[in-house]
Amino acid sequence: MEKENKNSSFTIEQNGINVIDESERKGKASSLFWPWFAANISVLSVAYGAFVLGFGLNFWQALIAAVIGALGSFLLVGFISLSGKRGSAPTMVLSRAAFGVKGNILPGIISWVLLVGWETVLVVLSTLATATVFQQLGWASGNMTKVIAFIVVIVIIVGTGVLGLDAIMNVQKWLTIILSIVTIGYFILSAHKIDLSSLGQLKAGSWQATVGAGIMVATALGLGWINSAADYSRYLPRKTSGKSVVGWTTFGGTLAPVILIFFGLLLVASQPGGVSSKLGQAISADPIGALATILPTWYLIPFIIVAVGSLVSGAVMDIYSSGLTLLSLGLPIKRWVGTCIDGIVMFLGTIAIVWFSKNFVGPFEAFLGFVGVPISVWGGIFLGDFVLRQKDYDEKDLFDENGRYGSVNWIAIISMIVSTFIGWGLTMQSLSWLSWLGFLFKPLHLDINVWGYSGLGIIIALIFGFFTPFLNIRRIKEQESK
Repeated sequence: MEKENKNSSFTIEQNGINVIDESERKGKASSLFWPWFAANISVLSVAYGAFVLGFGLNFWQALIAAVIGALGSFLLVGFISLSGKRGSAPTMVLSRAAFGVKGNILPGIISWVLLVGWETVLVVLSTLATATVFQQLGWASGNMTKVIAFIVVIVIIVGTGVLGLDAIMNVQKWLTIILSIVTIGYFILSAHKIDLSSLGQLKAGSWQATVGAGIMVATALGLGWINSAADYSRYLPRKTSGKSVVGWTTFGGTLAPVILIFFGLLLVASQPGGVSSKLGQAISADPIGALATILPTWYLIPFIIVAVGSLVSGAVMDIYSSGLTLLSLGLPIKRWVGTCIDGIVMFLGTIAIVWFSKNFVGPFEAFLGFVGVPISVWGGIFLGDFVLRQKDYDEKDLFDENGRYGSVNWIAIISMIVSTFIGWGLTMQSLSWLSWLGFLFKPLHLDINVWGYSGLGIIIALIFGFFTPFLNIRRIKEQESK
């Protein structure tokens, strides 16, 4: 646990996993808009238009599924952000109230693996995307381009993560402005591909397919951020409006993806054949490459700024949270040291994927999706516990295994294991060694073509987790009576 003086954008943040002192709490709820918007203004969301239509939906069904999936998932992020305002500590420290100080090590390890894994994937995608566009422009190709792109991306991500929250907030604010402008330019230059008169050509799908598409959007967007949401709200004064915290977080995270998916739906749904059209198939196979092909050559550089900038934005938030999560496991190090350790793991992981593996990103993302089931259970348990608490978290006892939160809450641990098993039974992944997943689809007579890759297991796991604390209300009441 560590704490020193106030932070600025150009000095290293000294606070670690400690509860933020009253004198250091600052800012407004509206400041949460910038990091969540910047981290989710990825052009890859345009490709989700093709993915959603792939469930066999018409334009309006796909739009409804996308809006509900995005809004619903980021609303959960908003509620966990509210816990940061009430507890003034990182997400995985506040989680100790639900799991116990030592029991929280289990979800902490899973959270760290996910965060470091995804930040590595984002760096890999940034490196490869830059090299691809430079090759298309005829400027450079080969390893040297990849090395330069890799170094620049790593320096930005680790450097910003080491500086801390103030630097992240400022970087994300400028990224929001720049990426928004360039994205609008993308819309204008690719709008000629849209034929509004053809939007009604697609046939309506079933309600099950619509729900499945909504779940897919939710798991791809907001649910990937639930284990780090409080990290960015913990500096807010406790008098800050709770509704504003939830509202600005939800609005910031939802706005960009909904607009981008809407545009993607217009692009794909207006093509003859919809998702089976040449453009639809290209987007499904190579999102960044396909989206670049409909642009004039002179706009490829601004396009890569959007593509890489959005990936870097997400990675910056991941590495900051992964460093805090590492400290929450009990390592006696400073926050910036934890960030550097994660940076080294990310650095080595990216080298292994880009230069020594021919087919790793897809399987690795499948593995992270597999691990995403238990973190969804954690998210449900955390939210259920938070809803039942009437008082703010006790600052001292979050760090004392002999305090009110105890060492291990076995009900939460057992629920996490059982609910994860159920979630895996309703999840499909493409890896051969994960072929045993989805073992509940057949017994429950669920159509694998509709539900298999929708992320149903993640949602079910989250719901099961949410009701776990209700089985142990007495524990929470006893804690708050002390």
